[in-house]
Amino acid sequence: MQVTPLQTNRSLGRFILLSIVTLGIYGIVYFYKVGRDLNTTCSPYDGKKTMHFVLLALLIAPLTAGIGGIVWIHKMSNRVGWALAHRNIAYTFNANTYWLWGVLGSLIIVGPFIYLHRLSIAMNYICQDFNARGQ
Repeated sequence: MQVTPLQTNRSLGRFILLSIVTLGIYGIVYFYKVGRDLNTTCSPYDGKKTMHFVLLALLIAPLTAGIGGIVWIHKMSNRVGWALAHRNIAYTFNANTYWLWGVLGSLIIVGPFIYLHRLSIAMNYICQDFNARGQ
């Protein structure tokens, strides 16, 4: 049984500020917690497990020239979209959000920030629903 409520206060501002202060380490912590919370909220229903982000960031991504990270974010974004739909939360987020804002949006500089903002909102919704209703 879940004892500690999942984090529901993710935000872009916090991500940027703490990433600057910690020289990028907070970004690793942020995505680790996203993966952990997805496993907590989704694994009983979809039978999947999101790979541990620290393992990805320190081992897989460097060995695959970053392609492992792209695949991880794509799959994670789709799983967030699945979790939103499964919990009947009216918010649009999936791998298309990553490709449009995170990748293509980088051409206008602010795209990846919009992606992170949307990811934070989506995860806050999922975790709030999980905290309120449980599994």
